[in-house]
Amino acid sequence: MSPTRTALLGALIVALGPISLALYTPAMPTLVEAFATDPPTVKLTITLYFLGFAFAQLVCGPLSDAYGRKPVALVFFSVYLAGSLLAVFAPSITWLLVARALQGIGAAAGVATSRAVVRDQYTGQASARIMNLIGLIFAIGPAVSPSIGALLLRTLAWHAIFVLMVVYGLVVVGVTIFAISETNPNINAAAAQPKNIWRSYSALARDRAFMRFSLIMSCAFGGLYTLPALLPFVLIGMVGLTPTQYGLATLIQTGAYATGNLVTMQLLRRYEAVRLVPWGMAIIAAAGLILGIALRILPPNLTTIIGPTALWAFGSAWIVPGATTGALANAGSRAGAASAFMGFLQIGGGLAGTLVAAVLFADAFQALISVMPFLAFAGALGYAVSGGGVGGARGDLDPRDVETAVDPSGIVGAAGEEIEDLIRQPPKSGRS
Repeated sequence: MSPTRTALLGALIVALGPISLALYTPAMPTLVEAFATDPPTVKLTITLYFLGFAFAQLVCGPLSDAYGRKPVALVFFSVYLAGSLLAVFAPSITWLLVARALQGIGAAAGVATSRAVVRDQYTGQASARIMNLIGLIFAIGPAVSPSIGALLLRTLAWHAIFVLMVVYGLVVVGVTIFAISETNPNINAAAAQPKNIWRSYSALARDRAFMRFSLIMSCAFGGLYTLPALLPFVLIGMVGLTPTQYGLATLIQTGAYATGNLVTMQLLRRYEAVRLVPWGMAIIAAAGLILGIALRILPPNLTTIIGPTALWAFGSAWIVPGATTGALANAGSRAGAASAFMGFLQIGGGLAGTLVAAVLFADAFQALISVMPFLAFAGALGYAVSGGGVGGARGDLDPRDVETAVDPSGIVGAAGEEIEDLIRQPPKSGRS
């Protein structure tokens, strides 16, 4: 497939996951009344979505290596479509929980397939440019999704949000059948053997450098992925924003991450990426302190809540290149498995955060000022205890493998040429 075609189709399918998360969040307070349940139960719909999304990543990649990209993607996208249909007609909150879990499982194929299709066809600079184009094309989707969801909720009903997901699922299935070519040149059934998958993942779990940096990423992005389960109840139910206003407010957080990503790209031209990690953790720690201390003193409003969450997003972008490079520096032949495992741990941070928020806290505001500071503290403590750095091992990394781990949830996209420069070239003398 041509670079443009690959980028357009890749953006379409990889955005399935984050859009399906963001589109739904404005309706969460409404669903509490619609299903006569409580906020913690509705928050579990986010937790189960992450549960399916995280664990499915670990099997989708090896299956596509074993049986081809298209057939595996079709199976997973069909699961997503079934989950979306079930959500439209869900007669109870229990069925909605099941539907969201199925959606998460199916959406995971968007990440695995899009990255694999690029890696199958392109390398080096061409791969980096396509990954950047994919990020540029679909970044708008998750940013505007809460506003679209709020508009549907206001003009129609919450069912319309899931109807839109059904339509999106049908488009993705049709595109996969008719527009995406099979790109895997080395289909190998042995790749799906459980013993081979287990051997790779168990070795990575024993790699201290890999786990150190992966867990830092897990804490940083776990906070970002926990916020969608909490902010609708705080900003709509407590502060008093309308769903439409909430959708517009979330654009600030997305813009903060994008700004942080742009700043990081410029800094990577002068500084070694790992040197940005402590600065990123410091920014996140500051955001955690504001959420944990200031919000216990100051009244909750749009500024006091969106301000620190946007600061958290900004700091997270500083961590990505250094933590990714540090985690994959010694992966060697396991770089692909390391990318998948790192993505699993990154999404797993969101799973842990939303699960704790749903199970231990009946009030979303109390969860916000407790869970988020804990994640910030855990990430900062983990970095401080580990001593930072990559242990002097830069490794011989393939930029394609780094790109798959940089943004597994498809929020903004890989850093492209900056990542490749980071790996292939040492920082300029006297500036790092």
